[in-house]
Amino acid sequence: MTDYEILLMLDAELPEERQNEIISRIREAVERDGRWEGHEPWGRRRLAYEIDHKPEGTYHLLTFETEPATLDEISRVLKITDGVMRHLAVRRVKGGSTRPPDPIREEARREEPRREEPSREEPRHEEPVAAAVPASQDSEPEPEPEPESPPES
Repeated sequence: MTDYEILLMLDAELPEERQNEIISRIREAVERDGRWEGHEPWGRRRLAYEIDHKPEGTYHLLTFETEPATLDEISRVLKITDGVMRHLAVRRVKGGSTRPPDPIREEARREEPRREEPSREEPRHEEPVAAAVPASQDSEPEPEPEPESPPES
């Protein structure tokens, strides 16, 4: 069996009895093959963008342990259930974080504490010097050719 969690977004206008019915149906499906761990109601939240012309949704986090086939069946049922705006099922990793450790961050934690920075000196204000372009010693600069004028008639 595998640990899963489902973040469920229900229509905010759905009566609480209907919301509880949807969650209890999921719980019954899980308990047939696995173990129900918990339900956290996150409450009503404003959406970043409207879904089906609805600006808010009610969120629930469901955690459980079951077989992958049972999770597939639960997802199929949630897709066709009225009142379910969105759902996301993910596998949970034992030990907390679902993100693998970052070796760079781990290395930074093991480093020595930072020492105090040396005091910074006042920047020196130097006057700009005109850049000298060395002239060629072999030849003189060529004069620019005069524009030709058209012959007069």
